[in-house]
Amino acid sequence: GKTGAFMKEKEETGEHKADKKVIAKWVIAAILIIAIIYTFRDSAVPVFEQLCHTSWKVIAGVCILSVLYEFVEAYITYTMAKMYNPEYRYSWGFGNAWYCAFYRLATLGSGTGVAAAYNLHKHGIGFAEGMGLYAIQYAIHKIAIAVLSCILFLVQFGFMYSNYHKYGWQLISGYALTVLITLLLIVFCCSKKFHYLLYRILNHFNKKQNGALQDKVDQLKTECSGMEIATKKLFHNYWLVIFLLIVTMIKLCTWYAIPYVIVKGSGITDMTLLHALGVTTLSVMLAAVIPTPAGIGSTEFVFMMLLGEIVGNGIAGSTVLIYRFATFILPFIIGGIYVAVCHIRHTDP
Repeated sequence: GKTGAFMKEKEETGEHKADKKVIAKWVIAAILIIAIIYTFRDSAVPVFEQLCHTSWKVIAGVCILSVLYEFVEAYITYTMAKMYNPEYRYSWGFGNAWYCAFYRLATLGSGTGVAAAYNLHKHGIGFAEGMGLYAIQYAIHKIAIAVLSCILFLVQFGFMYSNYHKYGWQLISGYALTVLITLLLIVFCCSKKFHYLLYRILNHFNKKQNGALQDKVDQLKTECSGMEIATKKLFHNYWLVIFLLIVTMIKLCTWYAIPYVIVKGSGITDMTLLHALGVTTLSVMLAAVIPTPAGIGSTEFVFMMLLGEIVGNGIAGSTVLIYRFATFILPFIIGGIYVAVCHIRHTDP
């Protein structure tokens, strides 16, 4: 009697909770789809029109290069994460790459580091260590852009100087900004003096709030200590840092070769692969001078201006649209599908 009724009520409650979980998963999936549509509400039409007028071979080549970038990105994350969790798998790094690709554009770059640290934490790496790992990975990424740009500029100095010497000051500003961002990231990760300054500032506000922020102070100390340990572990291995720098430059070349595929597909033979790599790298360097969220807008403006000098504004405009699709929209969509599937299946990303 009573026991049976109780068990039946318990089963119904369990089923009700399960239904709520299913509904919640589908709501999250719907939100992700809406986020994709909202993010690309302005650029979707011109990008789609340009894709329709482009050879399927070019689109296939562009998509392959776009995905190849994430394979290399996953390897970099995997290599670094193994230092903190020897059991970390490459497949987790691959998932992390798509996870970050989605949140990079969904948050316009502001939430990428937190997303990366959260994902790494799900696979046995402390949140503070994950933040330090991502910050150093991003610093190496910025250094790789500057080094690759310098190499490509010197290798084809005649071509680059004749076409772009008038942008000398902007290029210097781009290098300076890259160096500044890199230094700030390193200081943020491993400087005890900087962390002590943060403690003092937060303690000052904590005293004014009669200790209401004590949990935040303790959390900051724990996370800063974890970042110091994590970054020192990496920087003590100089050869690994150099290796990661080289791999990162290879990763960048997968994206920077995309304009070459597009231009060649348009029938223009004047641009070589080195030209395309040099122009694209230069565009990224100059775009860094213009502060826009996730580089959206500034990259297109600078890239079209520089590429137009060689192939004309018509081809440059279509190339920029497809390049944006390959480097932002496609990874974002694949990443969004990956995140949505993980939520629906209730598995860790």
